[in-house]
Amino acid sequence: MTQEITIPLDLKRVVLMGAEETKLGDKKGAIKQYRKGNLHIREYEDRLTVHADKVDPREDPMGHLIHDAQEVLVGLAGATVSGAAIGSYIYKIKKNSPYRKQQALIGGLAASLAVGYASYRLTKKLKE
Repeated sequence: MTQEITIPLDLKRVVLMGAEETKLGDKKGAIKQYRKGNLHIREYEDRLTVHADKVDPREDPMGHLIHDAQEVLVGLAGATVSGAAIGSYIYKIKKNSPYRKQQALIGGLAASLAVGYASYRLTKKLKE
């Protein structure tokens, strides 16, 4: 788990010096978020939080996923495997249906969304 530090808003100007606003990362309810090297800074109404990532996602997105955001990789893997398995299963059992491709696609997508999200949330919870 990454250790976060809470900083009073009074120090916002100093903390954000040289930082860039970003969309990358889990906002966790923050108003805005910033990156400054490996630092991930979140701005809330009453405070800032800061933690250091092992890898800057702007420089090495895959390295960031591997070292700092494994829950995203697990979610993607769960989505891919489950979607392919369920889609393939539906395609095989609906041999006589004229809509078997569509049914397999819809079933695979539904499974992908459900299992991918569940995998992501479970991994994130375990990581805490």
